[in-house]
Amino acid sequence: MTGRHAKLSTPVFVRRVADVTDHSGTPLRRLRKQAGLTQEELAERAEVSVRTIRRLESGKSADHRLATINLLADALNASPEDRRYLTDLPGNGQPEPGTSRLAPGASPSLPLPGSDSGTQPAGAALAEAAEALAREVRRRWRREEGQRRVHDPFPLPVRWQQAPTGLTDHAENIQRLPPGAALREVDLSGDARNVAATYRRISSGRLVILGRAGSGKSILAIRFALDLLSAPDPPDRVPVIFSLGSWDPTTTSLRDLLVDGLLRDHPHLSGRVPGGATLAAALVDDELILPVLDGFDEIAEGLRGEALRALNTTSLPLVLTSRRDEYERAVRGGEPPLVWAAGIELTDLTLDDLADYLPRTARHAAHGNGPDQDAGTWDGVLKELHAGQTPKSVNLARVLRTPLMVNLARTMYSETPGTDPRELLDTERFPTGDLLEEHLLAGFVPALYRRRAPERAEDGQLRKQWDPDRAQHWLGYLARLDPGRQDIAWWRIAGSLRLSTRILSVVLASTLCVSVSAWTVGLAFSLWVLGEPVGLGWILVQGALSGPSAGAAFGTAYCVIPMYRRGEFQPSHVRLRLPAASRGVSPRPFRAFTTRFTVMLLGGFVLGTGYACALAVLRVLFQGLSLTATSMVQVTLINMLVFGLVFGLVTGLVFGLLAALEAPMVTTAAATPVRLLSSNRATVRRQFLVLVPMLTLGIFLSGHVVVELLQGVFGPMVWGPDGFLIGAAGGLGGAAAYMLAFTAWGQWLTLSRIWLPLTGKLPWDLVAFLDDAYHRGVLRQTGAVYQFRHIRLRQHLDRTFRHQQPDSQPDQAATP
Repeated sequence: MTGRHAKLSTPVFVRRVADVTDHSGTPLRRLRKQAGLTQEELAERAEVSVRTIRRLESGKSADHRLATINLLADALNASPEDRRYLTDLPGNGQPEPGTSRLAPGASPSLPLPGSDSGTQPAGAALAEAAEALAREVRRRWRREEGQRRVHDPFPLPVRWQQAPTGLTDHAENIQRLPPGAALREVDLSGDARNVAATYRRISSGRLVILGRAGSGKSILAIRFALDLLSAPDPPDRVPVIFSLGSWDPTTTSLRDLLVDGLLRDHPHLSGRVPGGATLAAALVDDELILPVLDGFDEIAEGLRGEALRALNTTSLPLVLTSRRDEYERAVRGGEPPLVWAAGIELTDLTLDDLADYLPRTARHAAHGNGPDQDAGTWDGVLKELHAGQTPKSVNLARVLRTPLMVNLARTMYSETPGTDPRELLDTERFPTGDLLEEHLLAGFVPALYRRRAPERAEDGQLRKQWDPDRAQHWLGYLARLDPGRQDIAWWRIAGSLRLSTRILSVVLASTLCVSVSAWTVGLAFSLWVLGEPVGLGWILVQGALSGPSAGAAFGTAYCVIPMYRRGEFQPSHVRLRLPAASRGVSPRPFRAFTTRFTVMLLGGFVLGTGYACALAVLRVLFQGLSLTATSMVQVTLINMLVFGLVFGLVTGLVFGLLAALEAPMVTTAAATPVRLLSSNRATVRRQFLVLVPMLTLGIFLSGHVVVELLQGVFGPMVWGPDGFLIGAAGGLGGAAAYMLAFTAWGQWLTLSRIWLPLTGKLPWDLVAFLDDAYHRGVLRQTGAVYQFRHIRLRQHLDRTFRHQQPDSQPDQAATP
């Protein structure tokens, strides 16, 4: 296989010469047991047969597919070492004719531009990454189709017609014909069953899919990607669906949008090829990605023209979906339609489609054993729709012309016992089609959250039952977190609170951390070193006074952050490395150091001056006025300078160095929100374990240095063994306060898991609620974030929440 755009190979078969048990059976069984899975559970998760797993674990399989091994490795979250052990070929055997000796999951190498050979290591890495990406995309969207119940009882028909001429490019450009060449007649008609075949007829590889809200554009995009990946002749490029809702083309190029989307949804592509580029960037630059850009209409109205202009600057094959009206306004506003792009427009469902579909969804109405036991629920409605042009039939027929509204009606009436869809024909309650649509949208969430027999999750635990009213309230809050973004990211939820509220939470958390650490260190010293609880009063008051000074310091630093950065605290895929040890080091370590140093220097100085004032109060309370008022003021001022310099310099240097040494972590599995949260929590814990000794020793040693430097200025000063206790309390409390105040996980814990549930805006177990909403069909999961499945549903929940909570306005402008 040669050429720049070599096609992805189909999975190859490899004969193992060595003992299969040594190479796959033992580690496979070990990894499965470590994951706590039975063979049946692993088979279901990896989408392979139980028999295959048994043969691999027992060593009875001499011939097996590398693709199967990779599916099992993905399902078990195998480490790179375990993955290589599972899939590496022995060195003393030769592949059978027609097979290849490949890396795990790789297809034959793709050459880099300008190379003479198709066997370069970078090309092999790209081929392996492309095949792994295709496998992950196929598995993810198959699961998504299952979650949306697309095939239950059968897919609703999605048909289309050719888009109007003014919304597409010239036919000669679409067919990429030279001047004078004869124009061919291209038939673009079809339905969702042959969308991939329709796309293959387009010479330019650029297609615009238009339709009204809820007409099935996103479902068609999913079906398109799956059909391409399942075709006997695999595509040159891997179709990947990207959401355009949060794209700002004035700040983010199309290339960066694609690369960032790949890294977010498939973080294993953060690995690097020779030259330093990530696999995601290399796949985009080498044109091995077919972007399926979903939701052009969800881009901010003022940016759509700029977005269309950005798309027109590239000849990259792509698929674009949009509501017709929004796309047409962008074109009529002065921008040409998408160059070289053909266009199709989805058509409405027919009454025959409804008559075929709706009766087969009404399973809850079953009584008896007759063949027509489920047909009665929708009989009256369908009869009225077929009867003629009465006002009630016209309204309902207009509403039920899109798959979205049909699915909402199905959820409310076919799957909810005790409901009668004939109420949809009541023109007194619903005199217009808009009111009918609002009724269906309003009833969707309560129908999904109705009380039912408890179900077991994948881990065997019973799924939690949520009150429908509370669930709708919480979903409404999530729907309005950030109107400019479609994603529900756990690290952005805290940003919905006002800046003053977040500062208050930082002050309280920091105060508590430093006070508890001062009490802990003081009591530990008195019990373990002195052998008895000496000076308990001093310890308790010292901790009580030190905490507020730390709260003021961290609150001050939190206030200063917006001057240096925009956006919320991002989750840290980081680990500590020396700059020379990794290509993944931040390209601006000096800037990262100076920014963090400046902010934490200010906060540390405030902490030091506050601590000096606390010492002055302690001496007055426990030692009396042994000094004159003037001397006391002088001593306090000197201590404020000394402790301000000590704490300021140490916190600035330590946290600045931490910022400079952060490097991206290399992940090996596609991220989910829960996995990313767990990863960030583990990262924060590691940072805490590093920060505690660094701050402790830094405070202790810098105290000696500062005191020695200031001896000649202020006279004799002493920094004795108590300096280590101050350092230990400051290190323990400062690291904990930093963890809670300045990391994504800390903000999630203090605000999303404590503050927002306390105020009733979100549930206490938010992770379980989001996962449950995903399984119920309210949300979809896109890599590390959630999204509402339907933009119309999000808009409805947003409006409902604002109507119920008119004074609850997120303070987006002040997000640090």
